[in-house]
Amino acid sequence: MSKTVSTANQGFLERVFKLSEHGTDARTEILAGLTTFMTMAYIIFVNPDILSSTGMDFGAVLVATCLAAAIGTLVMGLYANYPFALAPGMGLNAFFAFTVVGQMGYSWEVALAAVFMNGIIFLVLTFTSIRQAIVDAIPMSLKMAVSAGIGLFIALIGFHNSGIVVANPDTLVSLGNFKETAVLLTAIGLILTAVLVILKVRGALLIGIIGTTIIGIPMGVTDISNFGIVSAPPSLAPTFGAFAGGLKELLAIGLIPVIFSFTFVDMFDTIGTLIGVSSKAGMLDKDGRLPNANKALTADAVATTAGAILGTSTTTTYVESASGVAEGGRTGLTAVTTAMLFLVAIFFSPLIGIVPGAATAPILIIVGIFMMEPVMKIDFTDYLEAIPAFFAIVMMPFAYSIADGIIFGTLAYSLLHLFTGKGKEVSTTMWILTLLFIIWFFV
Repeated sequence: MSKTVSTANQGFLERVFKLSEHGTDARTEILAGLTTFMTMAYIIFVNPDILSSTGMDFGAVLVATCLAAAIGTLVMGLYANYPFALAPGMGLNAFFAFTVVGQMGYSWEVALAAVFMNGIIFLVLTFTSIRQAIVDAIPMSLKMAVSAGIGLFIALIGFHNSGIVVANPDTLVSLGNFKETAVLLTAIGLILTAVLVILKVRGALLIGIIGTTIIGIPMGVTDISNFGIVSAPPSLAPTFGAFAGGLKELLAIGLIPVIFSFTFVDMFDTIGTLIGVSSKAGMLDKDGRLPNANKALTADAVATTAGAILGTSTTTTYVESASGVAEGGRTGLTAVTTAMLFLVAIFFSPLIGIVPGAATAPILIIVGIFMMEPVMKIDFTDYLEAIPAFFAIVMMPFAYSIADGIIFGTLAYSLLHLFTGKGKEVSTTMWILTLLFIIWFFV
């Protein structure tokens, strides 16, 4: 590449992303984008693994996952000019697969329709600024508790899927049999990944999946009988547009809480990530707000809507974006780089397809640990804050439902304030949520 062309490209990138204004350059941004991709690429393996448990086609979900991530991250980079990446959210995909489809018994087409409606609702709320107003009304302790509760729920799923924790009619659950090769491989993968995370190895989660998969070959867990590296992408046909078939059933009044749950969980996941990562990057203003936050929220809404059409669960902003920010990423060029890598990943589906569940289970457990961090911001010496937060956290894994954890936390917060004479401290929005949840339970 000639110096003239290089300078011209730099000038183009400068105009689009305002690199110098943000104290960065193209090389730093591209490396930051690669780092972000490496830290969140596990979703390419894990999301199809979780959603395929509902009967969805693994290959189609894989392509939908990559495309939804690319679309959302491109909008984030080009429209909002923020270094944040998006992909189908952990916890939200678990709610989709294990609660809406598994527990409630609805088809995955209906669940996709709920995700689609979630995206439309988010677009409306974002354009009218209602979404930001709702978020501001929810107490911080519950926001932190939701993240921690989802972390425990995800970890439980990882332990259960791997066979480390199994059902027991006498004690509800018990420890699995480590003489089984899949269970042993999961334990090895968990140790490997944890060590990489502790040593702060870049791309620790992705390396953990690859390493565990390789170790699983001589153990007979990793099936390499149809091994391949590069091929044409799997067909998107089994999931593309399938949400439309579930829209009619979705109109039933009984599914309104499902739509609300998707919206509620995604809302706090996205806002928490945006604020947390922005804080580390020094992007918040003096009042602690994120400038142009609505543009970032628009990217999230567009990604969720597009993802539902393609055939995947709710797409949201990823906390792993912090890894790219730590590498110096400050503009949308970081996000655009990550988006391009998700598109490239589609052509490596044969390689991805050999990854066993025992290699992705450790990642669910480790990601669960990551999501527990906000619990440290909850004041457990103030029982008026601690009790609702505790209910929100523990009811997610105990009831095997993210939605139930949110309901218990919200009800406890509002009712305890009411019965201790502090009802006026609860916002009108919280009382509306409380009323909706009471109706959900008893009507």
